[in-house]
Amino acid sequence: MASLSERVKNNPKLKKIVHWMIVPRHEARPRLWIKLFVNPFVHKRGKGSKIRRRTRIDVLPFNKFELGEYATIEDFSTINNGVGPVFIGNRTLIGMSNVIIGPVTLGNNIIIAQNVVMSGLNHSYQDVHLPISQQNVTTSEIRIEDDCWIAANVVITAGVTIGKHSVIAAGTVVTKDVPPFSIVAGNPGKIIKKYNGATNSWDRV
Repeated sequence: MASLSERVKNNPKLKKIVHWMIVPRHEARPRLWIKLFVNPFVHKRGKGSKIRRRTRIDVLPFNKFELGEYATIEDFSTINNGVGPVFIGNRTLIGMSNVIIGPVTLGNNIIIAQNVVMSGLNHSYQDVHLPISQQNVTTSEIRIEDDCWIAANVVITAGVTIGKHSVIAAGTVVTKDVPPFSIVAGNPGKIIKKYNGATNSWDRV
């Protein structure tokens, strides 16, 4: 016998009704009853984690949202898992006015400064006879590994992986994967330094 979730997914009319009950039409944020009575029992928050009061936590029950131990989401940030899960690791800081749209996985001990945008979502545009807002979306996970520093006003595009202990300079647009122990700057972002284990120094590329 099919589970309730399978029955909903396989019945377009029922799926539409359930979606309307969870999210108001033409909006991305969940209804208040979902925030108050569903999300606290579905999503995981680690010990000592903090979500400041002036945030938009637009998380829905049909995708995962996890906040690690002693992680913090600062004021004016938006977290959205509507099209993909969002995982935030232990002791990771999400600075003020960040926008994180899943699918996104952040490791441990990451510093994300102010006004950073990372979106695992892209809009299709190929059909010129249909408004872009009515076309399908595609997703590709963003991954940031442990110990990274993402400086202010950075944009990270869908599908990018940033390797461990890397630094993304302020204002950078990251469109390609970043190897571990790298410093990236510019638009589009390019590697300007890499750590040299033999000399224990950060060398220009």
